[in-house]
Amino acid sequence: MSSRRNGGARATAPVPRTLAEELRARPDEGLAELLRARPDLLHPVPSDLTQLSTRLSTRASVVRALERLDQFTLQTAEALAVAPDACSYATLLDLLTGTVPNHDTPAGDTADQDTPVQAVTAALPGALAALRAQALVWGGADQLRLVRTARDVLAPTNGAPGPTGLGPTYAEATSASSGGGAPLSPGRLQEILADAGLPATHDPVSAVAALAALFQDRPRATALLAGAPPGVKDVLRRLMWGPPYGASPPRPVRAADARTPVEWLQARGILLPASRENVVLPREVALHLRGGRAHRAVEPLPPAVTAATVHDPGQTDRTAAAQAFTAVRTVEEVLDLWSTEAPGVLRTGGLGVRELRRTAVALERTEQEAAFWLELAYGAGLLAADGETAERWAPTPLFDEWLRQPVPERWLLLVRSWLASTRVSALVGSRDAKDKVLAALGNDLDRPVAPELRQAVLELLAGLPAGSAADPAALREHLRWRSPLRGASLRDRLVDWTLPEAEQLGLTGRGALAGHARRLLDGGDPLPELAPLLPEPLDHVILQPDLTAIAPGPLHTALAQTLAVAADIESKGGATVYRFTPASVRRALDAGRSADELHAFLARHSRTPVPQPLSYLVDDVARRHGVLRVGAASSYLRCDDDSLLNELLADRRAVQLRLRRLAPTVLAAQVDPGTLLTQLRAMGFAPAAESAEGDVLIARTDALRTPPRSAPVPVTDGPPAVPEGLLAAAVKAVRAGDRAATAVQPASAPTDAPPAPAALPRTTAAETLAALQAATLIGDRVWIGYVNADGAASQRVVEPKQVGGGFVTAYDHLREEVRTFSLHRITGVAELTRDAAAGS
Repeated sequence: MSSRRNGGARATAPVPRTLAEELRARPDEGLAELLRARPDLLHPVPSDLTQLSTRLSTRASVVRALERLDQFTLQTAEALAVAPDACSYATLLDLLTGTVPNHDTPAGDTADQDTPVQAVTAALPGALAALRAQALVWGGADQLRLVRTARDVLAPTNGAPGPTGLGPTYAEATSASSGGGAPLSPGRLQEILADAGLPATHDPVSAVAALAALFQDRPRATALLAGAPPGVKDVLRRLMWGPPYGASPPRPVRAADARTPVEWLQARGILLPASRENVVLPREVALHLRGGRAHRAVEPLPPAVTAATVHDPGQTDRTAAAQAFTAVRTVEEVLDLWSTEAPGVLRTGGLGVRELRRTAVALERTEQEAAFWLELAYGAGLLAADGETAERWAPTPLFDEWLRQPVPERWLLLVRSWLASTRVSALVGSRDAKDKVLAALGNDLDRPVAPELRQAVLELLAGLPAGSAADPAALREHLRWRSPLRGASLRDRLVDWTLPEAEQLGLTGRGALAGHARRLLDGGDPLPELAPLLPEPLDHVILQPDLTAIAPGPLHTALAQTLAVAADIESKGGATVYRFTPASVRRALDAGRSADELHAFLARHSRTPVPQPLSYLVDDVARRHGVLRVGAASSYLRCDDDSLLNELLADRRAVQLRLRRLAPTVLAAQVDPGTLLTQLRAMGFAPAAESAEGDVLIARTDALRTPPRSAPVPVTDGPPAVPEGLLAAAVKAVRAGDRAATAVQPASAPTDAPPAPAALPRTTAAETLAALQAATLIGDRVWIGYVNADGAASQRVVEPKQVGGGFVTAYDHLREEVRTFSLHRITGVAELTRDAAAGS
């Protein structure tokens, strides 16, 4: 047999008898790679390799490992699950490629059974290596063993054929104890043997073995099926690729009495009872019909992702850059809105539907898009709940710092937050398992697989030529191959959501990855490529005689914010149109600006002379602004012009205010000052509020800010990654524990007492902390004194790996294991002497 056929294994290599022996034979690098991929195995650190192998064999551990396999590696594991235990490399290869040419396969439509044999043969060693790396397979090339728990998870069971579509074996289908559920009597087994043309046996076990051997002998099985009546092959064709169960009540019919194809098959044991209403095709028969293949379609290579459309790369980059600028402005706009109109936080967390709808209307976007921008700001740490009793959503202090940064840097924060975030805004409005509607900014939007899939989609786009957009269906198929089990229920939807989100953020243009996004994925700085493509903010507008101002492009942040106070946005697009109204001018005056300041602002930022109607509007509103003064009594109204007060007393619209004159220049009202101000403004006046001292109150709306808040931490579906230093210490501890567990113990322990320890090292708390942190950075060993909870003092030689939170995690050379020490119990740290180093 060639080395390709037997997996390239050397015949002289020792064959491990257990998974622990397999792990023991691995180099430290291989063991570290396993623990790096599976940090859950280190909580706590296993005492030895036997304990590690036990953890690897738990169902949760096996399922987690299977979720990280690609399609072909998973199919390899599934083939091992249906193969005999300790199968050879050649047997495994046959299960993936078939033992006979397709045209020899009986009773089958073979048009879709083409297997790329050469591709499978080339890919199989890599798949086995991946399974070994995850400790799912062990043993030599002639005795490949799938971890028992993995076999239980992947192997077909009664009623659940699994991905292979295979049913139970003859032994399982005829045994009640193995889950077959429909055992056959010894007499019935002998009848089946006789009708199948086999000699009688002395017990049921050998009878079942004879039936299984019949269909493992291709010439004899082919000869048996060759004499089948019409219709038999049609029945087998429907069952051979699965599911292997047929809805037909089983009958103990003899061959001479069989009248239908199903009865003919039951008489010869080709179909066996599965329940009172169903029959099943045994695994040995199905494999014979399939030509020895475990899967109908084997996928050794991932589906190709090719360009669906191709655009000019320069145009793609410019389109993406324009959208990147829009993304920054949109986040700025929504947070400016919530700076003055902060919505409340729901009791269950998140944002109410009405508040989301109101925000969407203000942004002139759909509710789903508004949820995306809100989640983006939240994930970047620019938005948070303020934590007050009546909790509200508001920008954080980081938002003010973000506004002072250049646009490219602001964009970079948003994009990096989106790539790392586990929150999925597209789930807003859908229902969870308890039929509860998921709210924007709520607690149930985290999906740990989201960052991984976003990164994968962008990497696939990066693999295409510049300016090329991919077909979403091809992306979904490729990612399904890469991880068929991980996030399967959400994977396709996440791909469909990632593409428009990347477009909205300016990572792609017309579906093609932009140049600055490629630089970002490569780990470089995208700003030098992005900055020249961004539109330059303008410091001017064009004032029109119809009381409008046209911004021909994006404005500087300060100019846009001031203009938004003094005018109302009438339309958005390539050019934003602002309209000045008496209410908007009064809003600017209420915010503390004088008429002279407004005139100077307009003249400074207009490319054309300020139109006369606009100047008249500012002066007219300013002249009336503050002429009426509203204060608190119940409330009162004061004005130096008594004729204006007479006009108010005669106005029918003021009846509900119940005004009465207290003095020639003072009226009293029976409503509160806020209501009085609102009603007078609705009547066309421009009153101003005043304090108890008679001073005009500036009604500037202060921008709401939360206390300092951190960005939400992405939610992972497992323990965090293990630091390299701690990983090396864990490998060392497991090896040491394994040596201790497998060492030959002496007949009797020595009775001599150990020498008395030397004096414990003594250092101050600050010196201790500094010394341990330095040892962690350089990977050095130190000598410490330690007092345990019982007051017993000892001295240790340790290698610190992590220091923080009042604890130090270190490899203890005395115990040969990773331990955690309380910093306050360490008496001091001393440099390791030559003698101590040798003794450790």
